[in-house]
Amino acid sequence: MKWSDLPGRHSLFWKLACLLVAFCLLMIWLSWSWGRYMEQRNQFLSDDARGTLTRYAAEAEQAWRQRQRAGVDAWLQNMQQREAGWVGVIGGDLQSLSSQPLTDKEIEHLTFLRGLDWPIHKKHLPWLRVPFPGDPYAGNLVIELPQRFMPGQYRVFWRVITNGVIPGLFTLLLCVGLYRLLVVPLNHLREQANAWRADQLNVRLSSHTTNRSDELGELGRAFDHMSERLQSTVALQQQLLRDLSHELRTPLSRLRVASESEQDLVQLRERIGREVDGMQRLVEDTLQLAWLDTERTRLPDESIQVQALWDMLTENACYESGWPASQLHCAVDSSCWVRGHLNTLAQALENIVRNAIRHSPSGGVVRLGGRRDGDFWYLWLEDQGGGVAEADLERIFSPFIRLDGSRPGNGGFGLGLSIARNAVQRQGGELWAENSGTGLRLNMRLVADDDGVSDDAFAGKPAPTVDVCRPQTV
Repeated sequence: MKWSDLPGRHSLFWKLACLLVAFCLLMIWLSWSWGRYMEQRNQFLSDDARGTLTRYAAEAEQAWRQRQRAGVDAWLQNMQQREAGWVGVIGGDLQSLSSQPLTDKEIEHLTFLRGLDWPIHKKHLPWLRVPFPGDPYAGNLVIELPQRFMPGQYRVFWRVITNGVIPGLFTLLLCVGLYRLLVVPLNHLREQANAWRADQLNVRLSSHTTNRSDELGELGRAFDHMSERLQSTVALQQQLLRDLSHELRTPLSRLRVASESEQDLVQLRERIGREVDGMQRLVEDTLQLAWLDTERTRLPDESIQVQALWDMLTENACYESGWPASQLHCAVDSSCWVRGHLNTLAQALENIVRNAIRHSPSGGVVRLGGRRDGDFWYLWLEDQGGGVAEADLERIFSPFIRLDGSRPGNGGFGLGLSIARNAVQRQGGELWAENSGTGLRLNMRLVADDDGVSDDAFAGKPAPTVDVCRPQTV
């Protein structure tokens, strides 16, 4: 296993590992410390029991020192009223210090005497030997342990607490941690998916989920990005359908009027042909814009020389518009090579050029300039059409926007710049507009290509698919 195969520092794996390791260590510590404590409580005499038995031994010692056997006899009679079990006082030679001698059974018990610090088993009441506190060699108190001093009276209860309740509580805490770590964000993802199913595409995940640095956070951010993408795509498609239906009403109305008019057959055919061509261009461009917005597979890129592409496009533009080539200036030299998809970039640049020609006066000049900017080429195309209002610099890239109020089909449908922006963005570039003082400047930022050669840009490559037989909709 390589180091690169290990999960990242913020991976969910490490959170789960830390949680489970902490749980295991906590359970081990609980088993050792609490088990040791309960063992002492259940097998050894309590401090109160030891204190009472030691006090009894001190009383027996005092009785022996004061009156010898008579004192011990009196003290034993008093003890019979205080304790129900057997009580005796013996000397160092294991002989009774009272006037009553030991029986054989009592002598047998003397061989199994236990000390105060010894563990106590619950098989029977043990006999304990407690040395005199003042002089342990002078004598000992021997007593059958009173039942009330027997340890482990709540042994079953504490076993249930130790082996059942407490581990169950810690396991519950572990489940709560796993639930908050895993199930809660998954529930949020499920709620968002259910919102999508209910057509609520504007629903987003909470920042608590998207700000996580683990895999679930990445999944949440991917869900939000997918939701935004889906919402924008659906909104664009709905807008295109609304605008397309609106734009088609006018040519259809003109066709109905023409069909009901008294025009001769030749004029009627020409009118129908123009209207059908316009509707065909409108449908084709709308479908292309929808495809550019929804298609996300990377286009194959190649080296493109901007100067050669400009020469080819301006030749087509001059043929269609009637402008002389002297009015289309290119200030970009042959060193300007970019990476991109040739046909898509050609269509984007063609739409921009035709838009500039349409809005410039008949004697105006359209200029293409550029400069190298690190790993990119910054290109701009200026016209002399007077520009647009600052508030409309972004609106001109929206579908079906015609600031000059022209009729649909007369000079364009308002789709050209939308198609151009989508085409440039699909190649990792940017397209934006600004006013230059004399007209509109459209700026492009394209990926530079340092491997370009000085040969013809289109040598051995298919030419851009530009239809010179019809004006492009801009």
